[in-house]
Amino acid sequence: MSSEVTQDVPPSSVDASEAIARLVRPVEDWPEPGVTFRDVTPLLADSGGFHAVLGELADAARAHGDVDAVLGVESRGFILGAPIARELSLPFVPVRKAGKLPAETVATSYDLEYGTATIEIHADALAPGARVVVVDDVLATGGTLAATRTLVEQCGAHVAGHLVMIEIAALGGRQKLDGVPLTVLHSY
Repeated sequence: MSSEVTQDVPPSSVDASEAIARLVRPVEDWPEPGVTFRDVTPLLADSGGFHAVLGELADAARAHGDVDAVLGVESRGFILGAPIARELSLPFVPVRKAGKLPAETVATSYDLEYGTATIEIHADALAPGARVVVVDDVLATGGTLAATRTLVEQCGAHVAGHLVMIEIAALGGRQKLDGVPLTVLHSY
């Protein structure tokens, strides 16, 4: 994999999928044996590639029509979701790991590729009937995005679409999304 950065290349000339393929670093056997972690930090350090990814994800969010908020899943979904929310002039709602939010929360637990987790949002984060897009970096087994949809629905809101940079297609995560539109910029 080339580590050549595109900081001096106009962002509009950078292809997001190509930037992901070139800059996202596979880390074998992390966080445990048998798991290939996709490290996005080289992409984040590349202004052209990062800008291209944000632009394509923002365009995908616009394609879902009128949405009321952008949700970002802890933690890399924050890095992607917050600038997309700013670009679209929409509120940003963080989906956090359990115990990280200070006010009343709605929570759900789910299975990960290598364990279990619980995520939460503030109970008052979404108005009933709100339409949202959910942003995360990687779709693997689909547990995180499916759990986020559960949180949204517990608030009486609706997921208009999921936006991810990377899909690990062999893990079949998209089957857990039950027909909710999915935008993927690059698949492995």
